[in-house]
Amino acid sequence: MTLRVNGDPMEVAAGTTAAGLVEQLGLKPELVVVEINETILRRAELPGRELREGDQVEIVHFVGGGR
Repeated sequence: MTLRVNGDPMEVAAGTTAAGLVEQLGLKPELVVVEINETILRRAELPGRELREGDQVEIVHFVGGGR
């Protein structure tokens, strides 16, 4: 099925969850915020939120740096 992830189309398997997508992208769940269709998910919701055809997903990845 096709989603839009950070504005770009992406194919994922049916049944993929938000947590599965984060893992597929190689990101650490504790360092991201996931928004689906303009709703921000709590981290605890990621494993249970199955993605659907056409979902608009935004993922913000936090990085540290500086001094």
